Amino acid sequence: MKKNTSRINVFLGLAVALLLPLSCYLLVKHMSEGKVHMPHFYKPDSVSHKLVNEKQITDTLFHSVGDIELMNQLGKTVSLNKDLAGRFVVIDFFFINCPTICPRLSSNMRLLQAAFKKNPRKESQVDTLMQLVSITVNPAHDTVSALRQYADKYGANHDHWWFLTGNKALIYAYARNELGVVADQGDGGPNDFIHTDKIVLLDRERHIRGYYNGLDSLDVKRCADDIILLTLEKNDKPKK
Repeated sequence: MKKNTSRINVFLGLAVALLLPLSCYLLVKHMSEGKVHMPHFYKPDSVSHKLVNEKQITDTLFHSVGDIELMNQLGKTVSLNKDLAGRFVVIDFFFINCPTICPRLSSNMRLLQAAFKKNPRKESQVDTLMQLVSITVNPAHDTVSALRQYADKYGANHDHWWFLTGNKALIYAYARNELGVVADQGDGGPNDFIHTDKIVLLDRERHIRGYYNGLDSLDVKRCADDIILLTLEKNDKPKK
């Protein structure tokens, strides 16, 4: 039974890239028919209520993810908000020596990269609108050169898939306070450790638009679908 389940997961994983063009077509078709709901906004910062024409209106202000500067696998210091302005961003957390979830998580990120690769026969701008970002949770060990080797191992396009390292306290504060990928508290010190299988999708305005199980091929495909939906959205403004 486990063997069959494994085969199914592999098949579904490969299908992410193969079915994306069909997925795009179906999403556009259903969207034109008014049948598709756009990805939700997550992590509300505040909720207020007011009366307008004797009607109570709820106004929700959703969290806009703050910036962080880290170093990528090419040794360049990059800003996720400034350098990636105008792009959708898909973020996961990993560490190189992880023996459990990280290899599978990175493999599924590679499938997302393949799904949005430019068609050599017809120029497409989808991939330039989406950036993959993998941030190490063990920056003391995962050096720039080690990240470059890891990136090459997974066939990363160095322009469109960054592997980042930097100050541990900053990384952990970003994961907890900005992205909300874990509920526990910590200071990013020597005894603090984050290990999560979550993939996070940010829109152009840096609102969180999706959390996905990075180990689940179907959920990874849902992430790909949501990215396509966001490219069709006119304004990345929280719905009230």
